[in-house]
Amino acid sequence: MITAIVLIDCETDSIPEVAEALASLSGVSEVYSVAGGVDLVAIVRVREFDQIAEVIAGGISKTAGVLNTDTHIAFRAYSQHDLEEAFAIGFTDAD
Repeated sequence: MITAIVLIDCETDSIPEVAEALASLSGVSEVYSVAGGVDLVAIVRVREFDQIAEVIAGGISKTAGVLNTDTHIAFRAYSQHDLEEAFAIGFTDAD
C-alpha cells in the first residue's frame, strides 16, 4: 500500500464542499480540515505508484475549489503500537 499525504489550499468559502468532494474520490481515504498554512489535508492510499498521479493530478487537483496541492509520499508508517513494541524490554504491564 502506498500512502500519500496531500496538503491542499482551496477557496476559503468552499472548504466543506471541497472536503466532501475530495472524500468521495476513489483512493482518498480521509480528508481533514486543519488550522495552519493549508486548508485541508487528504490521505491517499493506493496499491500502485501510478495511481498516485491518477488520484492527485486527475482527481484532487481538478476538483472545483482546489487552488494548490503539495504531496508527500510516506516511506514508513509508525503507530503507538509499533513504538511500544520497539521500546519494550520484555516486562509485562504492572497495571
